[in-house]
Amino acid sequence: MRKKFVAGNWKMNKTIAGSITLASELVRKIGSHEPPCTVAIAPTFIALDSVREVIKKSPIKLAAQNCHFEDDGAFTGEISASMLKAVGCEYVILGHSERRQYFGETNEIINKKVKKVLSEGLSVILCVGETLNERESGITEKVVEAQVRGALNGISESQMQHITIAYEPVWAIGTGKTATPEQAEAVHLFIRNLIGSLYSDSVAERLLIQYGGSVKGSNAKELFQMPNIDGALVGGASLKVDEFYQIIQSTI
Repeated sequence: MRKKFVAGNWKMNKTIAGSITLASELVRKIGSHEPPCTVAIAPTFIALDSVREVIKKSPIKLAAQNCHFEDDGAFTGEISASMLKAVGCEYVILGHSERRQYFGETNEIINKKVKKVLSEGLSVILCVGETLNERESGITEKVVEAQVRGALNGISESQMQHITIAYEPVWAIGTGKTATPEQAEAVHLFIRNLIGSLYSDSVAERLLIQYGGSVKGSNAKELFQMPNIDGALVGGASLKVDEFYQIIQSTI
């Protein structure tokens, strides 16, 4: 039985003070007891150290929203995986559609990042998903397969235990639209079968596949009841403590 995993991607929101407040409220809400699923939050880079202090005695894990694929050097404005490890991160979100769309990240670039994050002993949340035009053109599976294959090129079977895949249909991110549980389940099953063909049935069975795209407290339970949906990568709703907590509780 796979333990579900809910991660909150705060994106470019909250000052350091606001991040401390939000994280503190979430810690109080969850309490000291182990939540029903693995929980992680990904604040902005500048708030990582402050948020780590807030959550260090709680079961909440710290995640980063991105990183560079080099160790160091003349890469103005970038953050390395080793820096994220030093600040206490356990997860790094890679390949988010906003990184692909606005910053030109390709499958090859994302693959380099995946390898670098894993080499530092961190875990990856790998985002994949199709645009509305791609879905309407009937090429969802083709697009998702290319993203999965590209990002995981050269990744070993043993390394797969440190990878979570987040299926995020681009047309459902921040739009209020959500794939139906059946639509999401179909792609999750496709991804699991693809991983089985690339690696093994056991790797595929262990793999956690989150859903992302306008996940809210009101629709989370229905999504999580699908056999291949193992949690959620939550955007806007993770900025509202009660809403995010409801999504966490929906994994029960």
